[in-house]
Amino acid sequence: MRLQNKVAVVTGAGSGMGKAIALLYAKEGARVVVSDINVEAANLTVDQIKTSGGEAIAVMTNVAKEEDIQNLMDTAVTAYGTLDILVNNAGIMDNFEPAGDIQDEIWERVFAVNTTGVMRATRKALSIFLDKQSGVIINIASAGGLQGARAGATYTASKHAVVGFTKNTGFMYAPNGIRCNAIAPGGVETNIGASMTTINHFGMGRIQPGLGLNPRVGKPEDIANIALFLASNESSFVNGTVITGDAGWTAY
Repeated sequence: MRLQNKVAVVTGAGSGMGKAIALLYAKEGARVVVSDINVEAANLTVDQIKTSGGEAIAVMTNVAKEEDIQNLMDTAVTAYGTLDILVNNAGIMDNFEPAGDIQDEIWERVFAVNTTGVMRATRKALSIFLDKQSGVIINIASAGGLQGARAGATYTASKHAVVGFTKNTGFMYAPNGIRCNAIAPGGVETNIGASMTTINHFGMGRIQPGLGLNPRVGKPEDIANIALFLASNESSFVNGTVITGDAGWTAY
């Protein structure tokens, strides 16, 4: 039980990587607050955790809304007394638009979820972590946060921002027993594609050749295993950095 007696909040945990992380954390002894904008999906994750003997609650959260973030963290503390681990997993895609085709509405929506939501959840968690002088933050970035052509310009910029935010946060709060790291997944089987509306053919055409270099598509469980390592004491010397999980795709 590598997370025995820990309390974890996982956003976007109704499906995909977030769900895999929530299930694994619960298996390893954590009490998990399953957050998702789709509360029905979050409840299904909770049911699965409870069926396996774990402990969890579901909280409907739109991470783009400050009031939802406040409610999520307050609910976690009310239910379980504290917070030890925050996983900022919730995210959406753009439509592979290059800069010349970006629409303000999509830019603002993607940044609200992928970047501002991460900041707000982290800010709220830090108010808890600083009091206890301990805590772990794990941000799900992307290979698109390390390279220039894994998505459109908007998603790419949003995830680059998450990487920079992660490094700054990890360094700033290291003396306070708080660690902040990111995971940069490559291609993983999730339903994030459902957040896309109309694919930009020029942008996709430019990215397409690089997709052929991807050694393989991963499973959500592959990312969950990295998230477990980063949440556990085994990674106590790992802080302010990014672990890439992409089977070597970005190594080329």
